[in-house]
Amino acid sequence: MALAYHGYQDLPKVLRKLDLEYLEEAVAFLRAHPKVKGPGIGILSISKSGDLALAMSAFLPGISATVSINGSNGATVCPIHYKGMVIPPLNIDTGKIILRKDGLLDIRDGLLDPMLEENRNSVIPIERAGCHFLFVAAEDDRNWNSLLFSEQAAQRLRDHGKDNYELVRYPKAGHFLDVPYMPHCPSSFHPAVGAVVVLGGEPQAHAEAQVDLWKRVQQFFRRHL
Repeated sequence: MALAYHGYQDLPKVLRKLDLEYLEEAVAFLRAHPKVKGPGIGILSISKSGDLALAMSAFLPGISATVSINGSNGATVCPIHYKGMVIPPLNIDTGKIILRKDGLLDIRDGLLDPMLEENRNSVIPIERAGCHFLFVAAEDDRNWNSLLFSEQAAQRLRDHGKDNYELVRYPKAGHFLDVPYMPHCPSSFHPAVGAVVVLGGEPQAHAEAQVDLWKRVQQFFRRHL
């Protein structure tokens, strides 16, 4: 099941906020489906949807395994709402966005460190989660510093006495780690930025990472679902 959360049919064209209740309906739907073994379900997320997956894991029941591929450990782009609680998005410093000689934007350092004092309220309390996590970080991700975010997420769990996670790093891989044999995407139009941005990655290393990761994702879900 792939779940759209904006820009599709009657969903908002522009993402102003995201209500976890909408995602909670999807969890309930899957858990009640006759072809779903249960009792819990798995979430596979990439990029922006990573923070939504972590928030679902922290606040919603019935999630057993969560994969975050190059996601953030804090809310991004818009606030996340759930039953009166609001997690604000991480702050951005546009002064750290670089216009390269080839005309592409490098926005990697635009999203500020979630551990900065001004960003602490944006960090998702994943220590509340009862599921297992697979954090995936491409070390040449130019969309944002997903390695930093993944390491901080893992550290947060350790700080709370938890070891319910795995962290996988892929040197020389870029942002969009897709299913195997999909073309490497070194740059793309970024709807939140309104311009073409560089996404990073060397073609061969990126392709090899996609093959390896797909196997790891399947093994992870078989182990925890």
